[in-house]
Amino acid sequence: MKATIRGLLALAAASLPAVAYAHTGAGPADGLAHGFMHPIAGLDHVLAMVAVGMFATVLGGRALWLVPASFVVMMAIGGLLGMENVNVPFVETGIAASVIVLGLAVALRWNPPTVAAMGIVSLFAVFHGYAHGTEMPLDSSGLQYAVGFMAATALLHGIGLGLGLTIGRAGANSATAMRFGGGAMALTGVGLLAGMI
Repeated sequence: MKATIRGLLALAAASLPAVAYAHTGAGPADGLAHGFMHPIAGLDHVLAMVAVGMFATVLGGRALWLVPASFVVMMAIGGLLGMENVNVPFVETGIAASVIVLGLAVALRWNPPTVAAMGIVSLFAVFHGYAHGTEMPLDSSGLQYAVGFMAATALLHGIGLGLGLTIGRAGANSATAMRFGGGAMALTGVGLLAGMI
């Protein structure tokens, strides 16, 4: 467990130089900055990506890194589809649904097999990545932009993992806290889906 947490912190720390470089305002760094800010600037993206990390803590074991990693990989593929203008239907619906489903997975402490959890988050990751890819500025480097949104996503997953692990140490109150947090995410997702948020 401690080795996993150290590994996740190392991943987040490794993304920091790219973030620092992204703020130089020169050349391809502009793509990094735009890519990094895209997931962070959208409530729907933030909630879904934090929920992925929290969901991984519910599952525990290898899921702590496999579930977030599968999201990042499939999000990159979705980003490529968006950059290439491949038609993917129901993107906004899929993104809102991801907030609902992943929020409920956290709230209900859903415990499917790790492979099934990877498949679920991977499906939703394609929608998120596609949205990032279609909104890439025309003058940005696709690679730099993708590195930016992947780094931001890994950071948000790390925050979700940290929250989930911290809540898990709350003893008797941990289940209530997870229900409340996941439920709030799911309700926000309903609001997003209904166009109220």
